[in-house]
Amino acid sequence: MSNFKETVLEIDLSALAHNYRYLTAKTNTATKILAVVKAFGYGSESVAVAKELETLGVDYFAVAYVAEGVALRDAGIRTPILVLHPQPINFETLIDRCLEPSIYSMRILNEFVAVAEAKKQQDYPVHIKFNTGLNRLGFREEAVSHILSALRKTDAIKTRSLFSHLVASEDLSEKEFTLGQIESFNNIATAMEEGLGYKPFLHQSNTSGILNYPQAHFDMVRTGIGLYGFGNSKAENEQLKPVATLKSVISQIHTIQPGESVGYNRAYKATGEEKTATIPIGHADGISRAFGKGVGWVTIAGKKAPIVGNVCMDMLMVNVTDIACEEGDEVIIFGENPSAEALATAIGSIPYELLTAVSQRVKRVVCRN
Repeated sequence: MSNFKETVLEIDLSALAHNYRYLTAKTNTATKILAVVKAFGYGSESVAVAKELETLGVDYFAVAYVAEGVALRDAGIRTPILVLHPQPINFETLIDRCLEPSIYSMRILNEFVAVAEAKKQQDYPVHIKFNTGLNRLGFREEAVSHILSALRKTDAIKTRSLFSHLVASEDLSEKEFTLGQIESFNNIATAMEEGLGYKPFLHQSNTSGILNYPQAHFDMVRTGIGLYGFGNSKAENEQLKPVATLKSVISQIHTIQPGESVGYNRAYKATGEEKTATIPIGHADGISRAFGKGVGWVTIAGKKAPIVGNVCMDMLMVNVTDIACEEGDEVIIFGENPSAEALATAIGSIPYELLTAVSQRVKRVVCRN
C-alpha cells in the first residue's frame, strides 16, 4: 500500500535501468545509444531520467525543443543533446548552451550558419536529417548536392551525424517499406560521405527498429518509448518494465440507490444499490473524457473498478460495489495493472499519448522499486 494520500506519478528508476540494459543488449558494444527525453521524459520527469541514464553511460540525449535542452543543462546534464525540432528564434540560445541542432531544410541550414558565423563558431556540431518516407521533417535525397554546396562555403559548422526516421518499424506487414527506407538512407549516407570527405555517424532506428531491424542500427540507435517500458509488441512489452505508475486515492465513497445518477449530465444511473468511489484526478490531469461511461477503469485492491459517468475536470468516479475498500485507499490509474497500453487501447489511442498527457500539476515522485 502506498504511503501517498494524493495523486502522484511514481517514476521508477530501477525499471528505467532495466529497460536501458535490455535495449542496449540488442545492439553491439560499438553502437552508441541516444535516449529520447523530450516532453518531460515522455510525461515522467526528464531531469531524473536523464541523470539516471547519464550514470548508466548513455551517449546522447534528444529533446524536441531548445527549452527542453536548456532545462537539462540547468540541471547539470553534460552529455551531448540533439534538438530534433529547433526554431531559428532560439539558435543563439542553442549555441550558448552547447546544444546540437537537427538541420532539416535549406532554410534552417542557412539561418543556422548565419547565426553560427555571427557568433564566430568553428566546426559547431550539427545533425543533418533526411526524409526517407515519414514526410514530417527532413531533406529529400535529391537535396544532397545543395546541402554539400552550402556546407563547403562555411567552416562555422561541421556535420556530426546523418539521420532519418523509420515510419513503421513496429509493423512487420510494412517490412518492404522499411527495408526501402533503410536502403534509401544507405544511399544518402554514401553520397554525403563522399561529398564531405569524412564519415559522420549514422542513425535511423527507433525502439522498434532496435528490436526488429538490426541492419539499421548503424553507428547509433535512438530509443524513446522503450526506455519507459513499451516495445510496441506484446512479446517485447513482457521484457520491459513500466517506469511510470499513476496513483491516486479514494476521496469519498457513496452508496447510491436504484435510479440515482452519478456525475455531470446524469451520464450513469444505478440499476440497484451500488457503491461509487470518487478519485481526485480528471481530464485536467490527462485522463480523457473518452475514458468515461465504463470505457476506462482503475485498479483498487487488485480489482478492476470501471469509471462511471463522465470524467470531470478534477475528479472521476468508479464503481466499487464488489470491491472491499475504504476512503483513503490507494488507486492505480495505470502502471503494471492496468498498463498504460491497455488503457490507451480502450479508447483507440497509444501509450505515448496517455503518458505524455499527465498534467504537470500531478506530483512526480522518483523512487527505486
